[in-house]
Amino acid sequence: MKESILHYVWQNKLFPLNGLYTTDGDAIEVIDVGRYNTDSGPDFFNAKIKIAGTLWAGNVEIHTSSTDWLKHNHQTDKAYDSVILHVVSEVNGDVYRIDGARIPQLKLVFSDTIERNHEQLIGQQMWVPCAAKIGLVPHIFIESWKNALLTERLEQKMNVIQALLADNNQHWEEAFYITLARSFGFGTNSQPFESLAKSLPISILGKHKDNLFQLEALLFGQAGLLTVAEPDEYVLKLKKEYLFLQTKFQLTPMDGSQWKLLRLRPDNFPHVRMAQFAALIHSSTKLFSKMVENPNIDYLRELFLCQPSAYWTTHYLFGTESSAKSKKLGNQSINSILINTVVPFLFCYASQKANEDLKECTLQLLDKIPSERNAIVSGWQSLGLQSESAYHSQALIQLKKQYCDDRKCLRCRIGHKVLTLPVAE
Repeated sequence: MKESILHYVWQNKLFPLNGLYTTDGDAIEVIDVGRYNTDSGPDFFNAKIKIAGTLWAGNVEIHTSSTDWLKHNHQTDKAYDSVILHVVSEVNGDVYRIDGARIPQLKLVFSDTIERNHEQLIGQQMWVPCAAKIGLVPHIFIESWKNALLTERLEQKMNVIQALLADNNQHWEEAFYITLARSFGFGTNSQPFESLAKSLPISILGKHKDNLFQLEALLFGQAGLLTVAEPDEYVLKLKKEYLFLQTKFQLTPMDGSQWKLLRLRPDNFPHVRMAQFAALIHSSTKLFSKMVENPNIDYLRELFLCQPSAYWTTHYLFGTESSAKSKKLGNQSINSILINTVVPFLFCYASQKANEDLKECTLQLLDKIPSERNAIVSGWQSLGLQSESAYHSQALIQLKKQYCDDRKCLRCRIGHKVLTLPVAE
């Protein structure tokens, strides 16, 4: 039997709670199974268990068989001296602490339905393991799980933001600028955009924010795109301006070969995105502070409706003219930035400042943004799970990437319901 099954059964109390005895015949009452530990050390912390009438508080270790205690050398590890109960599927020996004291053991007995259902789940070659049974799970239960998944997703993104803040002396505007730049890469060019922002501090851009041409010179020059550009009058002017600013701020430009155009639609070329980014910086001051002060969906959208310089109306690349077309950010691009950058930053800020009103407002923002359209959302919709807004699509993406793809059915609330269904013969 897999140890993960035993963890799951113990954590969810899916075993008979009455008539439990240690291998020595002492009565056991499980008051609290403890908190599951995902790091090193015993499997469950702070459990409360009454053994032979005496209440014990401590940790629980779980193994498939008793001898695993020895295989893992727990008998010589002080971290396991706090174990008050050893839970196993097979009893084939005694277990001891460092001081030689014997640890009580419990042979965990439960219905084989759980293990058989789990084997069926992880053995499925479907898009998600529970595809054939998810329709049996109550809708209201799935909606509750989606709420938790969204919070979990935002907290994961918050961890990344906090690390970035630590690297930038808790400077919110700088950290937001770097993350915002990454979002303008829209996946394919996210990494070079992030590298660009880290090599060109917002304080430098701020000194020239009133001059859109200088902002473009700084960004395109620092990105290394001017050295690989087809020369025209505009490019030559940008090069001249960048050389002056490069010397002034002692800048070292990036390698322009990092930027990718292959298989990109022209609207998503890095040149267009950089022109849009320059226009955004030109039209805004302390952008993140403005968003904190007014987290209104219409106001946030308006902030991103900035017009790049006239050159880009007839260009997607340097030196090659095209039909005239506005290069403002489209609604889908703005939605992507709001979902992946603005909302996580506002959520992180609200959490750090203990501002529950702002946190709730942040979650409401996702409910006002249309659902993302991608293969994951379409896959869930084919199984009957609808996505009416970004609130739902973000939760469904979290479910697929963090649970289904890794077959973590034992950690999924939907999986929990499916595992307790009657076994299909």
